[in-house]
Amino acid sequence: MRRTLFLLGALGIFVCSSAFLQNKEYTVAQLRALYSGDPAKWPKPELHEEAKKGFRDIGYLGRPTYPAENPFNADKEKLGKILFFDPRLSVSGQIACASCHDPELGWGDGKRVAYGHSRQTGKRNAMTLLNVGFYEKLFWDGRAMSLEDQARFPVADHVEMNTDLKVMVENVTKVAGYKPLFAKAFGTEEVTLDKIQKAIATFERSVVSTNSRFDAFVKGNSKMLKDDEVMGLHLFRTKAGCINCHNTPLFSDNKFHNDGQALLGSRMEDLGRYNVTKNLKDIGSFKTPSLRETNITGPWMHHGNFPSLKDVIEFYNLGNPVSYQKAHIIPDSLKNPKSAMLKKLNLTLTEQQQLEAFLKSISTQVQKIMPPKLPE
Repeated sequence: MRRTLFLLGALGIFVCSSAFLQNKEYTVAQLRALYSGDPAKWPKPELHEEAKKGFRDIGYLGRPTYPAENPFNADKEKLGKILFFDPRLSVSGQIACASCHDPELGWGDGKRVAYGHSRQTGKRNAMTLLNVGFYEKLFWDGRAMSLEDQARFPVADHVEMNTDLKVMVENVTKVAGYKPLFAKAFGTEEVTLDKIQKAIATFERSVVSTNSRFDAFVKGNSKMLKDDEVMGLHLFRTKAGCINCHNTPLFSDNKFHNDGQALLGSRMEDLGRYNVTKNLKDIGSFKTPSLRETNITGPWMHHGNFPSLKDVIEFYNLGNPVSYQKAHIIPDSLKNPKSAMLKKLNLTLTEQQQLEAFLKSISTQVQKIMPPKLPE
């Protein structure tokens, strides 16, 4: 009888232990040791089937590479920085790239949507330029295939800088002080659109995050994250499901997803990537933004409607509820379903706070740089 009771007790302990392991319940101390150690031994991420193809986990970011057709040189970067801050690239002579991408505002502008030519308001939030060199396609809808390609769009856009590209090149050519700068950067004084694009892109690749506390933590300094931040990291990769889209060391999968925010039928309606591809499946899809520096780059989402990280987390916790204004006049063909990866998370208030704490740990300090002296 005693032997039977002993065996039943042992079996009970085994079952409970197995359930403990299967449910992946860890203490903060265990998680701290795991995540600040060998990434191969991290707890397995909870991935949706859609996210598994080509998945790379989060980790230390490093620095971007430069394309063979536009290799790095310091003079080119210097020229690109000057062009980036020069309002003479715009038709009014008052709007520079830096007007919407201010380094003291997290390389965004801090507004819901950006102001442009004649104080016109754009339709989308100005994305931060931090770590932009790691993206495969640019803009919320991915219409630019490279940083070099991206540089021409704001200049020609009538709501932004409103300048014909040929006129912009002519205006830069007229500035005598640019000639020696182009000569140093490219070997000749000739100003061309291609050179302007390459110089600006070279500068933008230099806009990279400094190491965050998260980076120091995963590189082995186990004391760099607080308990709530460690718990938030684990939630990020498991219950909260953030890892499905915000993976890789960039915290972005470089893909496009429908997050239920096309806002169909409203004055802020935005069909997203569909405007580029004309594929109905792309209606409401937007580029996954990097979450690095997210604490200093608000307001959030492509429309800038979320004033705090708490709002964003709560929206995802609710499963990204979709509502249509004037639903009776919206064709069914436009009602593209949101991503299957989005569902109610049932995060407790404490878990939401832990997740927010972790997101802040992958942000650093606002950069302050000296604007360059413009050539005359």
